Amino acid sequence: MLNDIQKLREISGAGVMECKKALEEANGDFDKAISIIHERGQVLAQKKKERTTGAGVLESYIHNERVGVLLELRCETDFVAKSKEFKELAHNLAMQIAAMAPADVNDLLKQIYIKDEKLTIDELIKQTIAKFGENIQIERFCRYEI
Repeated sequence: MLNDIQKLREISGAGVMECKKALEEANGDFDKAISIIHERGQVLAQKKKERTTGAGVLESYIHNERVGVLLELRCETDFVAKSKEFKELAHNLAMQIAAMAPADVNDLLKQIYIKDEKLTIDELIKQTIAKFGENIQIERFCRYEI
């Protein structure tokens, strides 16, 4: 069971106790436990959506000196804003914007994530909210193309 908890934690990013509870609730069914964690993450993300985002990062990305993106990604604390995972999320979102040219934030949230076609950007943000336990918002972005 310990190996399953560790494997589930690596895949989902959820905490040890959350993984243990999900596996117990799923009677050891690994796939069902993943579904339980994702469902709980969606509920948690919805609860966090109302919280104020007072920190964040500005991410810039330039592709082949022809497409440029500036993204403002917000979170609640500097601790999360400075984390490697949050910065990686900002970079991946900037690359998504460069590649897919969404019209606005709502359009971006509906897009399929280019690095994992099973996810939309909205689902990716919700999973990240569940992982960090903080509200995360794509505040705004601009995209330039020559």
